Amino acid sequence: MMRGGQQSPGVHRPTREVEMPPAPASPQSVDAGMVLALIPAQLQGQSEISEDLTFLKAICGDRSMQSLLKVHENLKNYLKTTPMPVVHSGTSLMQDLLEELQSAQTNGESRELLELLAKPHVQALLSTHDTVARKDFLPTLPPLPNNFEDDDEESVKIVHLVKNKEPLGATIKRHDVSGAIVIARIMRGGAADRSGLIHMGDELKEVNGVRVDHKEPEEVIQILAQSQNALTFKIIPALKEEISPRETKLFLHALFDYQPSEDPAIPCREAGLAFSRGDVLQVVSQDDVAWWQARHTGGNLVRAGLIPSKLYMERRLAIKYTTSPLPSQKKNKSRLSGLRRSFRQSLRNRRVLKSMFDIKRCHEYETLEPPTYEEVIQYQRMPPDPFRLVVLVGPPGVGVGELKRKLVASNPEHYEGTVPTTTRQKKSEEEEGKEYNFVSRHVFETNLQNNRLVEHGEYKGNLYGTTVDAIRTVMNAGKVCVLDASPQAIKAVRTTDFKPYVVFVRPPGMEKMRETQTLAPTDDGKAACHTFLDEDLQEMISVAEHMEAQYGHLFDLVLIIDQMDTTFEELQCALHRSEHEPAWVPLSWVLS
Repeated sequence: MMRGGQQSPGVHRPTREVEMPPAPASPQSVDAGMVLALIPAQLQGQSEISEDLTFLKAICGDRSMQSLLKVHENLKNYLKTTPMPVVHSGTSLMQDLLEELQSAQTNGESRELLELLAKPHVQALLSTHDTVARKDFLPTLPPLPNNFEDDDEESVKIVHLVKNKEPLGATIKRHDVSGAIVIARIMRGGAADRSGLIHMGDELKEVNGVRVDHKEPEEVIQILAQSQNALTFKIIPALKEEISPRETKLFLHALFDYQPSEDPAIPCREAGLAFSRGDVLQVVSQDDVAWWQARHTGGNLVRAGLIPSKLYMERRLAIKYTTSPLPSQKKNKSRLSGLRRSFRQSLRNRRVLKSMFDIKRCHEYETLEPPTYEEVIQYQRMPPDPFRLVVLVGPPGVGVGELKRKLVASNPEHYEGTVPTTTRQKKSEEEEGKEYNFVSRHVFETNLQNNRLVEHGEYKGNLYGTTVDAIRTVMNAGKVCVLDASPQAIKAVRTTDFKPYVVFVRPPGMEKMRETQTLAPTDDGKAACHTFLDEDLQEMISVAEHMEAQYGHLFDLVLIIDQMDTTFEELQCALHRSEHEPAWVPLSWVLS
């Protein structure tokens, strides 16, 4: 994407980059001890010694370096012999012994041996023994080839790299102006980055003695792929101001799926990083305004990969949404509303589901802005901070209300639901503040105008809703507030005060739902057995798919309600983790 420097992240076809492939390592070596011993003597005759040569002289006289070279020489001599180790895996033997000592009744000497074997230094020594026994250590660099002709000693540098099957972590391209083969970018954490010898903007003159000035990037890659030994590059360094990296430490919650292999705009597909919606990415470089470098958090991959930047992705999505035909969007929206209306009506006709939340879910889905990334930070609740709000969402009939009732009933001292507010008249057997909070229509509409309602709806001329104060009442009592809500309510409660943990309950496949004979809860909290028609089940699945497509980036957990008891146990375990383990939350929730 870089055309001789940074540029605006518009949507266009980028300059092609090619990632430099891995090359097999070879067991060549040089007499490093002899070279190190000769350097100080060579420097003695210099009348003026530069800062770099002074540093080199200090390195040569360093005792740690000399000890390291002694180890190197001993390993070289070891490779020339054929000794047979007593055991090839001292680490495994140590683990077996540790298990036996831990399980058996031990005396003082056994306990001392157990403590000794558990020390990291002993374990490191045994690990080193196993490495030497397998002769599994990297080769050293070969001597500098004699066929290099330096045109300008001050501007050309020779770089040796010995590596295994890991990619170099660098891409090359042809410069648009000069036509030279240049390093397009260095992937953070890769072999080239760790070496510190190759930088973005460096001009590649030769690879293993072969000139590449007038070759295409694909031809250079072929030369690298055929290399059997350590790689030797002849490079003209870039200017210092072009190669100084900007270190960043940014964590992003991905709100969309991304496959580099399917993106025609990415500069180098091989260098791309695939991720799924919900993944947390650590951005390590924002040097390119259009293509950031990132890696998965908690993963083993050290080398970063390319991802589209937030601004660049937003512009791409904005263009996509702008060019999409509006009638089709309205058609999809009305289709979803029709699915939900017909599904609710079919359930009401059968007197299966008549909860207040049916009424609230009658609203059409709102159109959200194209989601890309959300900056996040790890959060751990510390007393006396209130517990996070738990929000359960799902299509009507899937069993969200039943999950909420089971959760509250399992531990009423810890979990509690909200008391809804309504404008209807109180019945004689009802108690204010227990079944409902009864208010006038004027008070209800005033709360609505002042954004004091999380969600609301109308049924038989009466207004129903959940207020912000009802949620705070539960949280201020030191309990976990459990809210059974529509997806639209999520945005209303995504605040610093509530820090919601959103659980989406999804129905299983059609066949599984036929087997389980779905139980739908009634108003009194009991379950009425009813076998749904296939059209009802299919509409439930369709509504769930639309919910997940529209609001899936806001879900912290997705549960497939296969068996109610099993799903309930999964929910309990997940909520326990959310209370006692660090979790990624929006940065604004913690810093605001």
